[in-house]
Amino acid sequence: MKKNGLITKCFFYKCTLLACLTVLSGVGIAQAETHSNLQSVNETGASAWVESFPFTIRGVITTTLDEVLDPTPNFLPWDNGANSGKMGAEWQIFIQAVDEGDFGGTALWLGQNYGNQPWIRNEDMSYSNEDWLENLLRVTTDPESGVAFAPGDLVEVTARKSLAYGGKRNINEAHSKALENKFDIRLLEADYGLPAPELITLSELVLPDYSGENAQLNIFDQTRQTGGEHYQGTRVRINGLQIVNAEGWNPEETWSKRGNIKVTDGNNHFFALRHPRRDLGAAPNGVFDAIGIINQESGSSTLGSTGYELFIQEVIAGSTSPQLYIDASNGMILWTAESSDWVLESASTPDGSWSAVEVMPIFEEGTYKVKIEFSQKQTFYRLRKNK
Repeated sequence: MKKNGLITKCFFYKCTLLACLTVLSGVGIAQAETHSNLQSVNETGASAWVESFPFTIRGVITTTLDEVLDPTPNFLPWDNGANSGKMGAEWQIFIQAVDEGDFGGTALWLGQNYGNQPWIRNEDMSYSNEDWLENLLRVTTDPESGVAFAPGDLVEVTARKSLAYGGKRNINEAHSKALENKFDIRLLEADYGLPAPELITLSELVLPDYSGENAQLNIFDQTRQTGGEHYQGTRVRINGLQIVNAEGWNPEETWSKRGNIKVTDGNNHFFALRHPRRDLGAAPNGVFDAIGIINQESGSSTLGSTGYELFIQEVIAGSTSPQLYIDASNGMILWTAESSDWVLESASTPDGSWSAVEVMPIFEEGTYKVKIEFSQKQTFYRLRKNK
């Protein structure tokens, strides 16, 4: 086939229709993009990324292919508005940055019934169940090997469209079936390995609420160096959690209802968790750690300084943190622990920048002791799990 002097060899090399389209339409070479740049925000948390398509972005897949949203085919016609807003099947995965100097992660999203959006109102713009499965197969398998993608795979995504909503920018089809809107995923290295979860505490995500309302007071940082913005799209482990509200602890509930989980660290910090579409067992009764991905769902296309949450992937029950004690007479800070997994940190304010105390602890009879020099300057101390 020949057009504009370009010869395609689709049938000989079994390339996809999308690849043929790219050759024929003269689309420019995709530029490499970073997650930190793609997710940049302004003072209200709205996207500050300067659009430039197409682009490629690398990352490790950090979710299974169906634990976030339900991809089961469910075509629903517009039907004079009876199914307005009903997306039917949806699919989403996260990929996390791996390149040096990059941080964070990005969600990839597809929906089936774009035609049911109030501004579209046309069922021809939605995927039939058959077309949906075909499109889903295209983004869940490597085009060269035909092997299904899995968590821990290093991939490269070629994006031609992207929309920002809820405080983060997603790679998607911009609510269109158009071939030129589709994104591709290519396997770079199978079993590359999941990123180790970063160890954080709730005090790094939210401010304490002393009002008695158990409010989530998000730490928002436009520079994305601290708070939820820094960890957005990243696998983390949050220590010392306790359930305040477990209403959404059910893998069979809808996406919105699975987000009705609230936890605390017992120190007036409160945060939202969202349950995956798989069984994590019963909600923990006591203190526990949770491993998952920091997500954001502000519910707005223009405001993105709220709505941070942990998409749970693993629960580690029975995790308890030791209590700190001050022996002012001897100038000591002490704690009792069964292991040396805890690091003593200090800061000038409870919500300030925490750093490890350089003095090595002395271990005597089950108690760790650190000699400190007391001064008139106010200093706060905490323990952080090291591994």
